[in-house]
Amino acid sequence: MDGTMCMHHPRTKVMADFLADSQRFGQLKAITYSGIDRLLDSVSGLSKTSYSQYNIVSTFDSGWYCIRASLWAANYQLPKSVTALNNLVRNDAGVLLSCDACMCWEDGKIATFHCSFLANLTMDITAVGTNGTLLINDFIIPCNEAEVSFSAASKTWFVDKALGWTHKSSEHVVSTDLPHEALMVKEFSALVDGIKHRGLTLEEKWPTISRKTQLVIDAVMASIDKGCQPVEVVY
Repeated sequence: MDGTMCMHHPRTKVMADFLADSQRFGQLKAITYSGIDRLLDSVSGLSKTSYSQYNIVSTFDSGWYCIRASLWAANYQLPKSVTALNNLVRNDAGVLLSCDACMCWEDGKIATFHCSFLANLTMDITAVGTNGTLLINDFIIPCNEAEVSFSAASKTWFVDKALGWTHKSSEHVVSTDLPHEALMVKEFSALVDGIKHRGLTLEEKWPTISRKTQLVIDAVMASIDKGCQPVEVVY
């Protein structure tokens, strides 16, 4: 378990059920994610002594969530390749402040993400399938701890003469008595209790998806180091 708190929110399970529904969502085709923290004043003056540390933080604090969300939407199937886009923004010391990247799968689906310290706070995901679309605007930290939502649409098209849409998106509200931080600790405690007192073995889910997320992060960094060339993801 890697501290990705939003994975433990009940909304995440409800959204996963929608993505897995072949009638409502269909086959995943594209994912876009924007993860932005307005921290320019904190990082713009960083020196070269902080270069390695803050390149990782700037690209892969919000970037970690971007990649995890993409893998989550793809049912944790790893992409075949990753390419950082050639629009990187660095400060005078070379510290990375903004990064975009593209993940490509063998079956043709694609995920793009933008992570940055330079714009308004944003945590948006759009997942597009053959039959439906999923929209979230507060994936990492919910706007409201007790009650969160997401939008979903299925089989949308134009009405007569293209004067509107059929099957407009609907908002789905999910309530919880505990914030996702507490839910994460609760699940972790249950796993520890199972191993210590009930003879259960280590849960493989969390280390597996953590490793996959890190592999994609490493591939993005390798792509940046190679001048934004495609890098194969090897598990």
